[in-house]
Amino acid sequence: MKTGLVTFYHIHHYGAFLQACATARAVEALGSECEIIDYYVNQSNDLFRGARSIAAAASDAHTALHYGALKARYDRFEQFSAEHLPISKHRYMSFEELQKADLPYDVYLSGSDQIWNPKIFPDGRFDPVFFAAFTQGRKIAYAPSFGISQIPSGMEKELRGYLEGYEAIGVRERAGQRIVKEIANRDVPVVLDPTLLLQKGEWAAMAAQPRSTGGYILCYCISSPGALSPYVFKLAEATGLPVVQLCGIRRKVHPKARCVLDAGPAEFLGLFQNAAYVCTNSFHGTVFSVQFEKPFFTTVAPMEMAHPEQSRTFNLLTTLGLTNRVVGRGDTAELTEEIDYAAVSRKLEEQRRRSLEYLRCALRGEPFDGQEETDRPLPILARREECTGCAACYSGCPKNAISMARDKEGFLYPQVDHSLCVECGHCTVICPALNKREQREHLPVAFAAWNRDENVRRDSTSGGVFSLLADYVFEDGGVVFGAALDSKMHLRHIACWSKAELRHLRGAKYVQSEIGDTYRQIRKLVESGRKVLFSGTPCQVDGLYRYLGYRPENLLSCDLVCHGVPSPGVWEDMVDSIQRETGRTIQNVRFRNKVSGWKSSHLTTLFEGGTVSSRPLTQTEYGRAFGRALFLRPSCYRCTYASMNRPGDFTLGDFWGLREDELPEEQHKGVSLLLVNTSQGSHVFDQLPIARVPFPIERAIAGNPRLASPTAIVPDRTAFFAAYAVEPFDEVRRQYLKLPGLPYRIAAKALSPEAKAKIRKKLKG
Repeated sequence: MKTGLVTFYHIHHYGAFLQACATARAVEALGSECEIIDYYVNQSNDLFRGARSIAAAASDAHTALHYGALKARYDRFEQFSAEHLPISKHRYMSFEELQKADLPYDVYLSGSDQIWNPKIFPDGRFDPVFFAAFTQGRKIAYAPSFGISQIPSGMEKELRGYLEGYEAIGVRERAGQRIVKEIANRDVPVVLDPTLLLQKGEWAAMAAQPRSTGGYILCYCISSPGALSPYVFKLAEATGLPVVQLCGIRRKVHPKARCVLDAGPAEFLGLFQNAAYVCTNSFHGTVFSVQFEKPFFTTVAPMEMAHPEQSRTFNLLTTLGLTNRVVGRGDTAELTEEIDYAAVSRKLEEQRRRSLEYLRCALRGEPFDGQEETDRPLPILARREECTGCAACYSGCPKNAISMARDKEGFLYPQVDHSLCVECGHCTVICPALNKREQREHLPVAFAAWNRDENVRRDSTSGGVFSLLADYVFEDGGVVFGAALDSKMHLRHIACWSKAELRHLRGAKYVQSEIGDTYRQIRKLVESGRKVLFSGTPCQVDGLYRYLGYRPENLLSCDLVCHGVPSPGVWEDMVDSIQRETGRTIQNVRFRNKVSGWKSSHLTTLFEGGTVSSRPLTQTEYGRAFGRALFLRPSCYRCTYASMNRPGDFTLGDFWGLREDELPEEQHKGVSLLLVNTSQGSHVFDQLPIARVPFPIERAIAGNPRLASPTAIVPDRTAFFAAYAVEPFDEVRRQYLKLPGLPYRIAAKALSPEAKAKIRKKLKG
């Protein structure tokens, strides 16, 4: 049997060459002759790009300066191709030429890499060659990638037609698995990248030994190192090892790095084989760190951090139990922490066996019965990027086997003490992230609202409506729960038993609060017949109801329009840093003080001795970083509560988006957005002595976009938390929280949003 392989192999890229080599070798090891169909896809390996732009001219100048090394790299790629890639003798220049050719293959294999990604081709369309659409022969696929999470609109039918022609499909990522299911209604397995099908010894046999084998930190970055930088510097400092940079990018990642410009694929393998540590942001850099069993750190793109299920790197590392090697996460490993490669090897070998079995069955036309086991032993907790820290699992554990512990980002996550856990699964049942919420039948009713008591309103963030809800509960002997700062500036939920205590709960607090035993206290109170008002973020409100298991008539809830919750760890480090800087203890903070009016809120800090510091929120380091969403909880960037399906009886926020001619006399004092979400909320609302003006729900959403979609993740979040994990906070503050200079601030005020967007686009280009 002879197999024709269509894949990326021509471009001088380490991953492309090595995956093509591995696929061909794996096919041959399974008893089929394999040949790479030499289809030229207009990818140039020319050393000089031609001065089409300033960037191209700069690249050509760099090439001229290092011509000897880069020419050696070119020759080594060509040599590796001649020695290790079984390429067909004839080169095919088009789909039409392949259609007309008398091809000698029994089966056509669409191989790995992003061959099914339409966005990488010049016309933005699928290339039918990589779906083997030029033949009516047998077609199979091993580890192709779409490289995108969604197929562009209007291309679904075309893709469905291509996929229907395959006898067997195995994809490289879970995102691809989902796409094939949605488009073609086929359940297909996720298989290993072909570079992992070969054993370590097979790669070692192809490796060329590097100039130095005495131990070094290998850096291989295919884009700006970003979050890896502090790890490179700290590793070099901690170990005393030299830094060797395999140049995927041409600028140094460390001032003392020895740059390797002349490495071909064999030299690439040798550098990984002999490294003491690896820092990389390349998928195949990660793969060969694993293959050669090296301690490594890696990074992924911001969207992959927010949605790891779409990431090939996360897919692999999750399978191998190595997600703690991704930097910029709360569970990133310590700097010199060793990897248990015995355990990793067992997992890798099982996945290798399964993937090779899929390929063997596909080549022979046999059914593959190797779907992954999906059952996990109890308890099952939410994945890190989905866990909101609501503490429902902690509160509900009947054996107190779950505690809430801070991670390296400063957020609380559940930890299970397996010596106490009886695997009852109650935590899994009540977890909001693991159980879909019911959709409400009707949209909320929206109001602009405010408290008629001017003193209360002045002391509140916006319109003082929360105090009216609290008064309603207090008048009936009830208890009110909300978030308050303690003497150490730690935010936690507390119970207020009287109106006098309510001042602790008023005002916005831009940090995630600790629930503690609040849910348990509320259960006792509502079961005793007391009325209770609970105010918190939507995830906390939902966590309370999940914990209780029902909606008590004597429990009133209010969820907040939430931009996202900042890290308590970062906030408390900020407090400590300010106290060191000023030499004074902070006694209280108001995040949104209306000293200059509702729309010009100040962050006001009261120091010991009565000294007060007050500045516009957006002109403070913390306020600006919060507005940029720099250090929000990972789940905030994919928040399922950013919708009109609210868990609380009420939703409270600021009524942003009011025109100047709408309620002009009220706007300076503050106007609340109030959504009435439930019949219970409607009943209470009718009894409140509240000033109100109804508005269409669309106006509420327009002024508060978090009612429609989550906050987008920012590119430098990962870099911030990577630095936060290994550097002193004062250094992190100086690097990431420092306010921009005066010229920047003047330009930011003067330029229109359209002009800013054009500038950003130009800078990215």
